[in-house]
Formats: sequence, C-alpha cells, structure tokens
Amino acid sequence: MTNLFQAAGLERDVNRPLADRLRPTSLAQVVGQDHLVGPAGALTRMLAAKRIQSIIFWGPPGCGKTTIARLLADEIDLEFEQLSAIFSGVKDLRENFDRAKARREQGRGTLLFVDEIHRFNRAQQDSFLPHMEDGTITLVGATTENPSFELNAAVLSRATVLSLQRLDEAAIEQLIARAETEQGQGLPLDDDARRALVAMADGDGRSVLNLVEDIFAAGAAAPKSDGEVMNRASLASLVQRRAPLYDKSAEGHYNLVSALHKSIRGSDPDAALSWLARMLDGGEDRLFLARRLVRMAVEDIGLADPAALTQAMAAKDAYQFMGSPEGELALAQATIYLATAPKSNGAYVAYKAAMRAAKQSGSIPPPKHILNAPTSLMEDEGYGEGYEYDHDTPEGFSGQNYFPEQMGRQTFYEPPERGFEREINKRLAYWRGLRAKRGGINK
Repeated sequence: MTNLFQAAGLERDVNRPLADRLRPTSLAQVVGQDHLVGPAGALTRMLAAKRIQSIIFWGPPGCGKTTIARLLADEIDLEFEQLSAIFSGVKDLRENFDRAKARREQGRGTLLFVDEIHRFNRAQQDSFLPHMEDGTITLVGATTENPSFELNAAVLSRATVLSLQRLDEAAIEQLIARAETEQGQGLPLDDDARRALVAMADGDGRSVLNLVEDIFAAGAAAPKSDGEVMNRASLASLVQRRAPLYDKSAEGHYNLVSALHKSIRGSDPDAALSWLARMLDGGEDRLFLARRLVRMAVEDIGLADPAALTQAMAAKDAYQFMGSPEGELALAQATIYLATAPKSNGAYVAYKAAMRAAKQSGSIPPPKHILNAPTSLMEDEGYGEGYEYDHDTPEGFSGQNYFPEQMGRQTFYEPPERGFEREINKRLAYWRGLRAKRGGINK
C-alpha cells in the first residue's frame, strides 16, 4: 500500500536506513537464496508456470523473507498487504480480508504477507482458510520456527513450505559490496576486520547492513586520514560487538574443530566444552557442530555405547526444533555425553576393512545356499539348497557360512573390551565356538 510519505512525494527526503535503500527491486537481486529465485529455483518455476499458491517461508532472521514476498506481489501483479502476528489481532485480520474481498470484486488480487505467522493462535490461523480456498487472498506467511510444529495442519495443507537459508559468507560479501557502491566509497577496514565484520553478521543480511551503516556514520563523524583503516579490535570497539574468536573460513576454524574432536576422543568433557563454547561464541554454524558430533559418535564411540549416536542425533533435532540459544544446550549435553562415553573405533576399522575387501572381490557371487529361489529354474540350479533357518535351531544359530567359497571366511570386526562391546565380544566368542563345533568355519 502507498504510505503518506509516498503519496506526498516526500519519501526521497526521508532519511531511510541503508538496509531499506538497498532492498532488492527484483527477485534476481536477492542474494543467498538461489534454490528459490535462481534460474532453476522453486519460485522461478512457479512464476514461469504462472501458478503461485499460498506459501510459508521458513528461515532465520535477515534472510529475505519479507523482501521476497514483496517482490512476488509485484511479479504477479497483486496488491501487497502486510501484517505482523505480534501486533495484529482478529480486528486487523477482518479488515484485511474485507479489503481483499473489495479488490477481488474489482478484479484485483491480494497477497497478504503475515510476518511471524506462528504467533497467531489456532483460531486466528483457521480464519485464513476460507479466504485461501476461494482465492480472496494469496497467503504468504513468514516464520523462524518449524512450521510442522507451529502451524495448523489445515493451513499447511493449503500452502507450500519453502525453506530460506542463512546467508553464507559470499552472500554477506555481496551485500557489503552493494552498500559500498551505494555510499560511493569502500569500508575503512583491513582484511582481517572485514572478515570479522562478515562473521559478526552471523548470516543475517539486515544485521550486516546495519553494521555497515554504523561504520560509515562513524567515519563521517570523525574522518580518518587517507589510507587509515580499522583493524579487528577497533571495529569491535566501534560497533560494540565483539569480533569472533576465529575466522570460520581460515585455519583457526579447523584448529578448533580438531581440538573439539580430539578432546571428545580423549574423554575430557571439560576441554571439549571449552572448545565447543569457543566455536559457538565465534559464530560457528550450529548444524555444522551437530554434524561433527554425529560423526564422533560413530567414528570414536560406535558400539562401545550404541546410545551415543542417538544422543548426537537428538541434539541435532533439538537444536533444529528450538533454535538459538536454547538449542545450544542440547549440543553441550551431547558433547558431555560423547566425551564421557567408552571409546571404540571397532566399527570404523571394520567398515574400512570390508570396503577394501569389497573392492578386491566385489564380483564374487554369494554362496547358493543363502540365495532365494523364486523360480523352478533357480531351484534346479541349487539356489537355497541346504539353507538352515537359524530360528529353527536350538541356539537360534545355524553356524553356516555366508561368505563366497572363493573368498573364504573373513574377520573385519574385532571389538575391543570396552563398554557395550564387551558383551558383543562374548556373543561373538559363543558363536565362534558353535561354528567350530559344527564344522561351519568354511562350510
């Protein structure tokens, strides 16, 4: 809708924030969301097919949800209406629906953008349904929370959920470059300070543009001599936001990842927590940390404690469900669990050994007695002949050979005497004894 400043022709005289001045005017200018607005993006395909249905944008702050909604309205020639679920109630919804109905009678559609749509209660969400169904509005909702948990199933069934990504470093750099072009000058930062600025943004485009505006304002208030630039420390002092402790794209990043991994492998929960906190404080991608914890659970703990993988996956799910900062506690809990769990790389070593054997003998077929025989021809060829059904034996173990005869029996998995693998060792020893007793070692 046209505001009073626009109607009076005064908008150009208003001191608009840099983030607003640099708001994209076309979908092609949106950064960091190529999976949606790129040549093969989901929204690009929808627009090409001229079939835009109601949409829920799910993504972190500052990734472009509002901007894309505005641009969509322009692309499909709909009137853009905006509501915030934080500040709006039933009266506001009713007024928007009434305006949309009036426009529809005049042959014009409405795109109703609802920010923080998850804040509406169930009844308020249900009020959208009849207007979505009869085409009075095209609903575009924006949420930072998981729609599966926060939105009514009825709303979700009538909308397409599109995930927006946290802006990566390349996208943040693009925004900084646009800001410099807009201002007609480069930022007075050395290379290290510029990397720190990108990290301070933490994937939030609006945040980095606000920081850039602060830097330019400070330079205008206190001009520096030619060639004088700020370092990381002076940048942090200026914007009152501490620079991250390491650069996520440089050596320090990998050093701290290595320190975290080796502290967990070394069963030192205090050191592991210290490195985890350093990475969190430095702005590390939380899901990257969750993936590393999952890897540690399978590589360094494995079957010594089968619950380790469950704990690591639960921490990942908890973070995705709660977000920051609450979800970070789940990552910390998983870190402590993994560090204090018994350690084993038995499964990891066994897997690598089996892969080497597969590359050497991958074309050898299985022995015929363990193959199914769904046809009479296969029966005649001896498929399934002599197979013993383990459940029919007294011990539930037949002791038959399952390796190809040309390969002979192999041993890949040799669990250490630690944690749950002590019990696995007992089972393997028991089965080895039965197999030897029955002469099934190479049979």
